[in-house]
Amino acid sequence: MSEKRPAGLLFIFITLLLDVLGIGLIIPILPRLVEGFVQNDVSVASRYLGVLISVYAFVQFLCAPVLGSLSDQYGRRPVILISLLGFGLDYLLLAFAPSLGWLFAGRVIAGITGSSATTASAYIADVSPPEKRAQNFGLIGAAFGLGFIIGPALGGVLGGIHVRLPFFAAAGLTLLNWLYGFFILPESLAKENRRKFSWRRANPVAALVKLGKYPVILGLTGSLICLNLAGQIHPSTWVLFTTRQFRWSEVDVGLSLAFVGLLVALVQGLLTRIIIPRIGDRRAVITGLLLYAFGFVLFGFASRGWMMYAAVVPFALGGIAGPAIQGLISRQVGPSEQGELQGALTSLASLTAIVGPLLATNLFAYFNAPAAPVHLPGAAFLMGTLLTLAGLLIALRSFPRTPVVAAEATVES
Repeated sequence: MSEKRPAGLLFIFITLLLDVLGIGLIIPILPRLVEGFVQNDVSVASRYLGVLISVYAFVQFLCAPVLGSLSDQYGRRPVILISLLGFGLDYLLLAFAPSLGWLFAGRVIAGITGSSATTASAYIADVSPPEKRAQNFGLIGAAFGLGFIIGPALGGVLGGIHVRLPFFAAAGLTLLNWLYGFFILPESLAKENRRKFSWRRANPVAALVKLGKYPVILGLTGSLICLNLAGQIHPSTWVLFTTRQFRWSEVDVGLSLAFVGLLVALVQGLLTRIIIPRIGDRRAVITGLLLYAFGFVLFGFASRGWMMYAAVVPFALGGIAGPAIQGLISRQVGPSEQGELQGALTSLASLTAIVGPLLATNLFAYFNAPAAPVHLPGAAFLMGTLLTLAGLLIALRSFPRTPVVAAEATVES
C-alpha cells in the first residue's frame, strides 16, 4: 500500500478540490439563474436561494453516514467513483434544468453525491499512519482554499459568457476526475478490516449518538462543532460586512476572498505538514484555536479595509486546529470504523452548514438595524470568537482522556 499511497492521496486531493471548485463555479451565477425562474424578483429569488442551500446541507446530513458505512463494507474506491459519476451527471442536469423544481432536484442529488467527502476522509485515515493523519487531513482544507480561489473567479468569467456555462465546466472537470480515478485510484481498505453495512449505523442520528460511546471523541467532536459553526460565519457575512463597512465593490470582494483562499490553502496544504509534527496535535489545537479567535476579533473591530487583509493572517494560521482535532478523533477507532466515524463527522459539519449561516446573517441584520440597541457591524465575527474559545475550553477538558501517540509524546516530552 505504501507504493500506491501517493497516487491515492493525490487523487483524493484532486477530488476534494474539484468538489469545491464545482461549488465555487456556480456561486456567482446561481442567484441569477434562480431569478430567471421567478420573473427576476430579487426578494423571492433570495428566499428560494436560501432554501436551496439548506436542502443541500440537509441531504448531506442524511446521506453522509450512509456512504461512510457503505464504504466500510464495499471499500472506499467504489463509493468515491459512484459519487463522482453522480456529481458530474448532476451538473449536466443543472445545466439543462428547465424549471426551479429541477434545480431543487439537482441540489438533492448534489447533497447525496457531495457526501463523498466522507469517504475521502476515511480514505485519508486508511492510508495515513496515526502520527501523520493530522497532516494529511490538512489536504482537505488545502483543497477548499484552492477551490474557493479558482472557482468563483472562473465561474464569474464563464457566467458572463452564458449563465449555464459554469455547469458544463463543472461537469467536464468532475467526469474527467472520475475517469482518472477509475484507472488510477487504488483501494485503501483491506478486506480484513471491512464490516457489513447496517442501517442502524447509517442512521445519521444513531451515528451521532454512537459518538457518545467514546468520551474522548464526544469531547473533541464538541470542539469541532464549535470550530465548524465559527467557520460558517466567515463566508456568510464577509460580503455583507465589507460592502456595508468599507463600500467594497464586487472586484474588491473577489480579490479579498481569493487572498483568504490562498492563505488557507498554504496553511492547510503546507504548514500543517510542518507545524503539527513538530509541536504535536494537542499544542496545534490550542495554538490554532487561539489564533482563530484572535483573527475573528480583528475582523469584528476592523475599521479600514486593509485591516481585513491583516486579520486574515492569524485567521488562516488558526487552520492548523481543524486537522489536528480530526487526527486526534480518528485515532480513537479502528480501521473498520473509519467510514462510520467520518460519516458522523460530515453529518455534524452539514448541520453546522444549516445553522451557522442563519446565526451569522441574523446577527448581522439585528446589530445593523436602525433600532439596534448597539450598532455593531462585526457582531457575527465576535460571535465567532466566542464559539472558538468555547471549542478551546471543550478541547482542554478532553485532552486528559486522550491517548498520546508515540510521535506526539516525543514532541511534548
